[in-house]
Formats: sequence, structure tokens, C-alpha cells
Amino acid sequence: MKLLRRLHRDERGAVSLETVLLIGAIALPILIYMLKFGWPRIRNVFTGGADTLERETEAVMGTGSSEH
Repeated sequence: MKLLRRLHRDERGAVSLETVLLIGAIALPILIYMLKFGWPRIRNVFTGGADTLERETEAVMGTGSSEH
């Protein structure tokens, strides 16, 4: 019984847990917003960059098609 009382009074991890929950409460809506609205723009930037890189590589190599 003493062990249970001592565990119940121990608050060493409470501040850390509160901090993690607060950070999660702030970060989760930001992450959801970024995935919903920002992801299409981010995907277009990377896709466009990959296409440009592929075209420039083909131009340097002197081939019209990519051979793997």
C-alpha cells in the first residue's frame, strides 16, 4: 500500500508528459494542414525538378530517350 501511495505522489514525469501533449496539440493541426493543402504544391515542385533533371541529363548525354 505504501508503494502505491508513493507512486501516486511521484510527479517527476508529469511536466515532461504535459510538454509532449502540448507540442502534439500544436504540431498535429499544422501537420494535417500541410498534408491537406501543402502537399500538392510540394509534390509539384519535386516532380517538376525531377523532370527538369531528367531532360538536362538526356541533353548532356546526347540521347533522346532514357535507357536503363
